[in-house]
Amino acid sequence: MIELPEAFLAMPRWWTGGGEWLADLPAAVDRQCERWGLTIDGPVSHGSNAIVVRVTRDGEQLVLRMSPPGPDLAEHARALRWWDGRGTVRLYDVDLPHGAMLLERLGDSLADQPVGEAMAVLGRMMRRLAVPAPADVPSTATNVSNRVPQLQADWERLGKPFDQAVLTEALTVANHLSKTTSDLAANGDSHSDQVLRGAREPWIVVDPVLYRGDPECDLGRTLLTRVDEMADSAEIRQHFDTIVREAELDPERARDWVVFRAVDYWLWGLAHSLTIDPERCRRIFEAF
Repeated sequence: MIELPEAFLAMPRWWTGGGEWLADLPAAVDRQCERWGLTIDGPVSHGSNAIVVRVTRDGEQLVLRMSPPGPDLAEHARALRWWDGRGTVRLYDVDLPHGAMLLERLGDSLADQPVGEAMAVLGRMMRRLAVPAPADVPSTATNVSNRVPQLQADWERLGKPFDQAVLTEALTVANHLSKTTSDLAANGDSHSDQVLRGAREPWIVVDPVLYRGDPECDLGRTLLTRVDEMADSAEIRQHFDTIVREAELDPERARDWVVFRAVDYWLWGLAHSLTIDPERCRRIFEAF
């Protein structure tokens, strides 16, 4: 059986549940390999709530991804099937009841590349994925509309943790973002850790979240996940400009999305007792 990495076992994801699934996971990998005729041929890697095992089948190099079964896995599989390899990892098979996906094998992470190069790649990926979306997937505008009524309440419940003007700015831009004329596909999980080097395309997204609407909806996260490598507000805006240029975005709407997501996540982070990410959100907000 495989041995689960200690770093995976220590993930905050497991603090509130999932112990039974974790305990059975090594045996579950063996069972899935038997079902699909796979042979393990490499080490185990992981994200926050999934492991990836290098496998082969009939001489082809693939990976087995195992995560807790549930609606998120079904949505992930649907997104991969819909993009069908256009900038995204190829899905060869899925077993929803057992939380298993059989995927194309890829290389190293974009997170290992210099921040300037990564921002340019992520901008190009936004444009690569921005094709007309299915009508029945969640809308970026609806996501904003659903969140707006909670912002004021969260701000007050958390003891007004930042100036009222910050909240007002987020609510102002949300008024624009809660309406969109775009029917393009958007990836709601756009950051360096989710992009790996490929063979058939230079870089490939591995865990996309499919929305319909504004391609720039997750630009705030794109910046936040690498903001520690940005010296000051000027450098943050420089990388923002790179993404906007490479993704062919409307600069004003892109800026509004960054502001909204920074304040939204700032409040979410404080509500969940995070300490580092709220400060990152503050830096991003103040840069714009």
